Amino acid sequence: MQSINDMETKNATELTEFILTGLTHQPEWQIPLFLLFLMIYLITIVGNLGLIALICNDPQLHIPMYLFLGNLAFVDTWFSSTVTPKMLLNFFAMSKMISLSECKIQFFSFVICVTTECFLLATMAYDRYVAICKPLIYPMIMTNRLCIWLLVLSYFGGLLHATLHNVFLLRLTFCNSNIVHHFYCDIIPLLKISCTDPSINMLIVFIFAGSIQAFTISIVLTSYALVLCTVLKKKSVQGIRKAFSTCGAHLLSVCLYYGPLLFMYVLPGSLQENDQDMMDSLFYTVIIPFLNPIIYSLRNKKVINSLAKMLKRNA
Repeated sequence: MQSINDMETKNATELTEFILTGLTHQPEWQIPLFLLFLMIYLITIVGNLGLIALICNDPQLHIPMYLFLGNLAFVDTWFSSTVTPKMLLNFFAMSKMISLSECKIQFFSFVICVTTECFLLATMAYDRYVAICKPLIYPMIMTNRLCIWLLVLSYFGGLLHATLHNVFLLRLTFCNSNIVHHFYCDIIPLLKISCTDPSINMLIVFIFAGSIQAFTISIVLTSYALVLCTVLKKKSVQGIRKAFSTCGAHLLSVCLYYGPLLFMYVLPGSLQENDQDMMDSLFYTVIIPFLNPIIYSLRNKKVINSLAKMLKRNA
């Protein structure tokens, strides 16, 4: 009996390469989709890196709000670059193989980005709460020291969460199939093809991903509920407009980001579905990093003015 188990384990560990099925099997869609996502990726990189450069070069933007926004742009650049280049290559690659080590690295990078972004969105909501509800003591609360600590904790939380999942990935073996029905290495498609019982891994995903999302969403909702109460108490039309102008972009980004995440990793039954809905993954891995610099820039007068000044200097 022991020898049979040893043979099964040996066979189970032989699959060290996977095939990513990608977004489509239809050849007529490959070129249009490649061109579309290439354009989105290039705009994403230029938009986010441009926003970072703008914040770094303008002393007027060296305040907590834009410090957090610059880091969000950095994470979005990292996020998009973790997934999109491999997806673009696979549109025309003869072999859509990815090694187990590459798969784990991609997933590790993905979890760091998605978790860090959750914490950054919560941090930005808290910053807006302090700025609007406690404007007189805002400089005393949002000090440089606190801002740095909030950023460090956001990245550390992402690193810790990613490490946890990758450690539990080590217990999985793959022997029946090496076909990953996705365009990148995500946890749910990998659990589906595992020869090892993935119940523990799925429980870890549900507990930790769910807890992080519940915690950060609670901070966002609480912060903006208090902002709304404060603004309505003042009964100033100009104050209400300014508050909604400041917070509207962030609320839009939060709503677009958390919706697919909740559906993918928190709602029960996603592991048992026959077909993974890749549209949700596509939305928060590719579309959200593309939209964020547009959302924050077009609705932010300081960013627009800073961009205008930079263009005049370079003209």
